[in-house]
Amino acid sequence: MKTNRRKFLNFLIGGGLLGWISSVVYPIISYLIPPKIPEANVSSVSGGMAADFPTNTGKIIQFGRKPVLLIKDDNGEFHAFDGTCTHLDCIVQYRPDTKQIWCACHNGTFDMSGSNVSGPPPRPLQEFTVNIINDEIIIINPTG
Repeated sequence: MKTNRRKFLNFLIGGGLLGWISSVVYPIISYLIPPKIPEANVSSVSGGMAADFPTNTGKIIQFGRKPVLLIKDDNGEFHAFDGTCTHLDCIVQYRPDTKQIWCACHNGTFDMSGSNVSGPPPRPLQEFTVNIINDEIIIINPTG
């Protein structure tokens, strides 16, 4: 009879101790892991005025929470690509001397169509649609 009472009391005290530990640890873990903030869906963004954009240059533009690389080539045509490398998400940049998109993290290069030329990037860069409306550069996300 005493062993049943003892087991019951041990179970009760152990359960209470486990409940107390969880009530202390859970708020600490909840504080350290922040909640996910929903991202606004951005379908297009302005890249500035086309007349103000010099030829053979590139510029990083924020597209919601992600960067987009906007390039004006020697022919005056605009190209826009995902601004993060497909290897480890480093920010890419346009190199006017080689006329290529370059990732400085691991020396990966992409051509003007976004295809990977050399280095470790496994996939090409995502291309965005560029429209010029009343001399304003509008970058449109092809996936919506």
